[in-house]
Amino acid sequence: MRLENDKPEDRLGKDYSEHSIFVQLQYYSDFYDSLSFAVMNWSSMGTKAILNLDTFTFSSIKGTIDSIKEILQKGRINDSYALLRKYYDSTMINIYANLYLSDNFSLDNFIVTQIDNWRQGSETIPEYRVISKYIKDSPKLKPITDLLKKDDRYQKIRDRCNDHTHYNFYRNLLLNDNVIYNPNRVKHLGIFSKDIDAIFIQHFAYIFYLNEHYMMASDYMDSLEVGIQPEEDSQYWVSNFVQKAFDDIIKAKRFDIAEEMKRNTNMQLN
Repeated sequence: MRLENDKPEDRLGKDYSEHSIFVQLQYYSDFYDSLSFAVMNWSSMGTKAILNLDTFTFSSIKGTIDSIKEILQKGRINDSYALLRKYYDSTMINIYANLYLSDNFSLDNFIVTQIDNWRQGSETIPEYRVISKYIKDSPKLKPITDLLKKDDRYQKIRDRCNDHTHYNFYRNLLLNDNVIYNPNRVKHLGIFSKDIDAIFIQHFAYIFYLNEHYMMASDYMDSLEVGIQPEEDSQYWVSNFVQKAFDDIIKAKRFDIAEEMKRNTNMQLN
Protein backbone atom coordinates (compact mmCIF):
# COMPACT_ATOMS: atom_id res chain seq x y z
CA MET A 1 0.00 0.00 0.00
CA ARG A 2 1.26 3.48 -0.86
CA LEU A 3 0.54 6.29 1.59
CA GLU A 4 -0.19 9.80 0.36
CA ASN A 5 2.48 11.41 2.54
CA ASP A 6 5.01 8.65 2.11
CA LYS A 7 8.44 10.20 1.46
CA PRO A 8 11.03 8.69 -0.89
CA GLU A 9 13.48 8.49 2.01
CA ASP A 10 11.04 6.26 3.90
CA ARG A 11 10.60 3.86 1.00
CA LEU A 12 14.30 3.56 0.19
CA GLY A 13 15.29 2.07 3.52
CA LYS A 14 17.83 2.91 6.18
CA ASP A 15 20.82 1.41 4.34
CA TYR A 16 20.13 3.83 1.51
CA SER A 17 19.11 6.95 3.41
CA GLU A 18 22.03 6.68 5.85
CA HIS A 19 24.64 5.74 3.26
CA SER A 20 28.02 7.43 3.73
CA ILE A 21 27.75 9.12 0.33
CA PHE A 22 25.52 11.84 1.77
CA VAL A 23 28.19 12.86 4.28
CA GLN A 24 30.74 12.63 1.47
CA LEU A 25 28.74 14.96 -0.77
CA GLN A 26 28.35 17.49 2.02
CA TYR A 27 32.12 17.34 2.55
CA TYR A 28 32.75 18.16 -1.11
CA SER A 29 30.14 20.90 -1.11
CA ASP A 30 31.80 22.54 1.90
CA PHE A 31 35.23 22.19 0.30
CA TYR A 32 34.21 24.03 -2.88
CA ASP A 33 32.45 26.67 -0.82
CA SER A 34 35.67 27.32 1.11
CA LEU A 35 37.79 27.24 -2.04
CA SER A 36 35.50 29.70 -3.79
CA PHE A 37 36.06 32.23 -1.02
CA ALA A 38 39.78 31.48 -0.66
CA VAL A 39 40.69 32.26 -4.29
CA MET A 40 38.53 35.35 -4.63
CA ASN A 41 41.35 37.88 -4.41
CA TRP A 42 43.74 36.10 -6.77
CA SER A 43 43.62 37.74 -10.19
CA SER A 44 42.71 35.67 -13.25
CA MET A 45 45.69 36.88 -15.26
CA GLY A 46 44.89 37.07 -18.95
CA THR A 47 41.29 38.21 -18.50
CA LYS A 48 39.47 41.44 -17.71
CA ALA A 49 37.64 39.83 -14.80
CA ILE A 50 37.53 41.87 -11.59
CA LEU A 51 37.19 38.82 -9.37
CA ASN A 52 38.89 35.51 -9.94
CA LEU A 53 36.96 33.47 -12.51
CA ASP A 54 37.32 30.39 -10.35
CA THR A 55 35.43 31.98 -7.47
CA PHE A 56 32.21 31.56 -9.44
CA THR A 57 33.30 28.28 -11.01
CA PHE A 58 33.81 26.71 -7.60
CA SER A 59 30.55 28.10 -6.21
CA SER A 60 28.75 26.71 -9.27
CA ILE A 61 30.35 23.31 -8.69
CA LYS A 62 29.19 23.46 -5.08
CA GLY A 63 25.66 24.01 -6.40
CA THR A 64 25.93 20.97 -8.67
CA ILE A 65 27.08 18.79 -5.79
CA ASP A 66 24.23 20.08 -3.62
CA SER A 67 21.82 19.16 -6.42
CA ILE A 68 23.34 15.67 -6.67
CA LYS A 69 22.81 15.18 -2.95
CA GLU A 70 19.19 16.33 -3.07
CA ILE A 71 18.35 14.12 -6.04
CA LEU A 72 20.12 11.08 -4.61
CA GLN A 73 18.19 11.51 -1.36
CA LYS A 74 15.03 11.09 -3.41
CA GLY A 75 16.36 7.88 -4.94
CA ARG A 76 16.91 9.25 -8.45
CA ILE A 77 20.27 7.60 -9.13
CA ASN A 78 19.92 7.87 -12.89
CA ASP A 79 19.34 11.64 -12.80
CA SER A 80 22.25 11.97 -10.39
CA TYR A 81 24.58 10.47 -12.97
CA ALA A 82 23.56 13.16 -15.45
CA LEU A 83 24.65 15.73 -12.87
CA LEU A 84 27.80 13.76 -12.15
CA ARG A 85 28.71 14.14 -15.80
CA LYS A 86 28.08 17.87 -15.45
CA TYR A 87 30.41 17.93 -12.44
CA TYR A 88 33.04 16.03 -14.43
CA ASP A 89 32.71 18.44 -17.37
CA SER A 90 32.85 21.54 -15.18
CA THR A 91 36.07 20.39 -13.52
CA MET A 92 37.67 19.70 -16.89
CA ILE A 93 36.63 23.11 -18.19
CA ASN A 94 38.07 24.68 -15.05
CA ILE A 95 41.37 22.87 -15.49
CA TYR A 96 41.47 23.73 -19.19
CA ALA A 97 40.77 27.44 -18.63
CA ASN A 98 43.52 27.73 -16.02
CA LEU A 99 45.98 25.76 -18.13
CA TYR A 100 45.19 27.75 -21.28
CA LEU A 101 45.67 31.03 -19.41
CA SER A 102 48.95 29.76 -17.96
CA ASP A 103 50.18 28.73 -21.41
CA ASN A 104 49.15 31.87 -23.27
CA PHE A 105 49.29 34.83 -20.90
CA SER A 106 52.31 37.11 -21.25
CA LEU A 107 53.15 40.80 -21.36
CA ASP A 108 52.79 40.58 -25.13
CA ASN A 109 49.48 38.73 -24.83
CA PHE A 110 47.95 40.45 -21.83
CA ILE A 111 44.38 39.37 -22.63
CA VAL A 112 43.91 35.74 -23.64
CA THR A 113 40.98 36.22 -25.97
CA GLN A 114 39.63 32.66 -26.03
CA ILE A 115 39.09 32.55 -22.27
CA ASP A 116 38.05 36.19 -21.91
CA ASN A 117 35.56 35.87 -24.76
CA TRP A 118 34.15 32.75 -23.09
CA ARG A 119 33.84 34.77 -19.87
CA GLN A 120 31.95 37.51 -21.69
CA GLY A 121 29.71 35.09 -23.58
CA SER A 122 30.93 35.92 -27.08
CA GLU A 123 32.73 32.61 -27.68
CA THR A 124 32.04 29.06 -26.56
CA ILE A 125 34.58 26.90 -24.81
CA PRO A 126 35.96 24.09 -27.03
CA GLU A 127 34.17 20.74 -26.97
CA TYR A 128 35.10 18.14 -24.39
CA ARG A 129 37.29 16.11 -26.76
CA VAL A 130 39.49 19.16 -27.47
CA ILE A 131 39.67 20.14 -23.80
CA SER A 132 40.57 16.63 -22.71
CA LYS A 133 43.33 16.30 -25.30
CA TYR A 134 44.79 19.70 -24.42
CA ILE A 135 45.05 18.70 -20.76
CA LYS A 136 46.35 15.23 -21.57
CA ASP A 137 49.09 16.61 -23.85
CA SER A 138 50.25 19.33 -21.44
CA PRO A 139 53.89 19.00 -20.34
CA LYS A 140 53.05 21.02 -17.22
CA LEU A 141 50.54 18.45 -16.04
CA LYS A 142 52.23 15.32 -17.39
CA PRO A 143 53.33 13.91 -13.99
CA ILE A 144 49.75 14.05 -12.70
CA THR A 145 48.26 12.88 -16.00
CA ASP A 146 50.55 9.85 -16.05
CA LEU A 147 49.34 8.84 -12.59
CA LEU A 148 45.68 9.45 -13.39
CA LYS A 149 45.93 7.44 -16.61
CA LYS A 150 47.56 4.39 -15.01
CA ASP A 151 44.25 2.60 -15.43
CA ASP A 152 40.96 3.11 -17.24
CA ARG A 153 38.85 4.27 -14.29
CA TYR A 154 38.16 7.71 -15.77
CA GLN A 155 37.06 6.29 -19.10
CA LYS A 156 34.74 3.93 -17.24
CA ILE A 157 33.27 6.86 -15.29
CA ARG A 158 32.65 8.78 -18.52
CA ASP A 159 31.03 5.71 -20.03
CA ARG A 160 28.82 5.22 -16.97
CA CYS A 161 27.74 8.86 -17.01
CA ASN A 162 26.93 8.68 -20.72
CA ASP A 163 25.05 5.40 -20.33
CA HIS A 164 22.83 6.96 -17.68
CA THR A 165 22.37 10.26 -19.48
CA HIS A 166 21.39 8.65 -22.78
CA TYR A 167 19.52 5.61 -21.40
CA ASN A 168 21.89 3.30 -23.22
CA PHE A 169 20.64 0.44 -21.06
CA TYR A 170 17.12 -0.15 -19.76
CA ARG A 171 18.47 -0.96 -16.30
CA ASN A 172 19.70 2.63 -15.99
CA LEU A 173 16.22 3.95 -16.62
CA LEU A 174 14.91 1.80 -13.76
CA LEU A 175 17.35 3.45 -11.35
CA ASN A 176 15.33 6.64 -11.62
CA ASP A 177 12.19 4.99 -10.26
CA ASN A 178 12.23 5.36 -6.49
CA VAL A 179 9.00 3.40 -5.99
CA ILE A 180 9.76 0.00 -7.47
CA TYR A 181 11.76 -2.51 -5.47
CA ASN A 182 15.39 -2.54 -6.57
CA PRO A 183 17.78 -4.63 -4.47
CA ASN A 184 20.82 -3.02 -6.11
CA ARG A 185 20.24 0.60 -5.11
CA VAL A 186 22.79 0.60 -2.28
CA LYS A 187 25.31 -1.15 -4.52
CA HIS A 188 24.92 1.63 -7.09
CA LEU A 189 25.38 4.25 -4.38
CA GLY A 190 28.71 2.62 -3.61
CA ILE A 191 29.75 2.84 -7.26
CA PHE A 192 28.60 6.45 -7.43
CA SER A 193 30.62 7.22 -4.30
CA LYS A 194 33.82 5.89 -5.88
CA ASP A 195 33.10 7.76 -9.11
CA ILE A 196 32.70 11.15 -7.46
CA ASP A 197 35.79 10.50 -5.34
CA ALA A 198 37.81 9.92 -8.50
CA ILE A 199 36.53 13.10 -10.15
CA PHE A 200 37.30 15.14 -7.05
CA ILE A 201 40.81 13.69 -6.84
CA GLN A 202 41.46 14.52 -10.48
CA HIS A 203 40.25 18.09 -10.04
CA PHE A 204 42.16 18.62 -6.79
CA ALA A 205 45.39 17.23 -8.23
CA TYR A 206 45.32 19.19 -11.47
CA ILE A 207 44.17 22.55 -10.13
CA PHE A 208 46.59 22.70 -7.20
CA TYR A 209 49.45 21.28 -9.27
CA LEU A 210 48.85 24.11 -11.71
CA ASN A 211 47.97 26.85 -9.20
CA GLU A 212 49.77 26.01 -5.99
CA HIS A 213 49.00 29.47 -4.59
CA TYR A 214 45.33 28.47 -4.40
CA MET A 215 46.13 26.31 -1.36
CA MET A 216 47.73 29.21 0.52
CA ALA A 217 46.47 30.00 4.01
CA SER A 218 45.27 33.55 4.64
CA ASP A 219 47.81 34.35 7.39
CA TYR A 220 50.35 36.00 5.10
CA MET A 221 47.87 38.32 3.38
CA ASP A 222 46.04 39.02 6.63
CA SER A 223 49.28 40.27 8.17
CA LEU A 224 50.03 42.54 5.23
CA GLU A 225 46.52 43.99 5.29
CA VAL A 226 46.87 45.11 8.91
CA GLY A 227 50.45 46.32 8.50
CA ILE A 228 52.11 43.51 10.44
CA GLN A 229 55.27 41.77 9.27
CA PRO A 230 54.19 38.27 8.17
CA GLU A 231 55.79 35.32 9.88
CA GLU A 232 58.70 33.81 8.01
CA ASP A 233 57.60 31.45 5.22
CA SER A 234 53.93 32.02 6.04
CA GLN A 235 53.31 32.49 2.31
CA TYR A 236 53.88 28.74 2.03
CA TRP A 237 51.40 27.73 4.71
CA VAL A 238 48.46 25.67 3.50
CA SER A 239 44.82 26.42 4.33
CA ASN A 240 43.38 24.05 6.90
CA PHE A 241 40.53 22.94 4.64
CA VAL A 242 42.95 22.12 1.80
CA GLN A 243 45.27 20.18 4.09
CA LYS A 244 42.31 18.28 5.52
CA ALA A 245 41.08 17.29 2.05
CA PHE A 246 44.63 16.32 1.11
CA ASP A 247 44.82 14.08 4.19
CA ASP A 248 41.30 12.68 4.03
CA ILE A 249 41.01 12.09 0.30
CA ILE A 250 44.24 12.39 -1.67
CA LYS A 251 46.68 10.69 0.72
CA ALA A 252 44.12 8.11 1.79
CA LYS A 253 42.93 7.13 -1.70
CA ARG A 254 45.70 8.14 -4.13
CA PHE A 255 48.95 8.17 -2.18
CA ASP A 256 50.93 8.22 -5.44
CA ILE A 257 49.31 11.51 -6.44
CA ALA A 258 49.81 12.93 -2.94
CA GLU A 259 53.54 12.19 -3.11
CA GLU A 260 53.86 13.80 -6.55
CA MET A 261 52.03 16.91 -5.37
CA LYS A 262 54.31 17.22 -2.35
CA ARG A 263 57.41 16.82 -4.53
CA ASN A 264 56.35 19.54 -6.93
CA THR A 265 55.21 22.37 -4.67
CA ASN A 266 56.80 25.00 -2.49
CA MET A 267 53.72 24.91 -0.29
CA GLN A 268 54.03 23.14 3.05
CA LEU A 269 51.74 20.21 2.34
CA ASN A 270 52.14 17.64 5.10
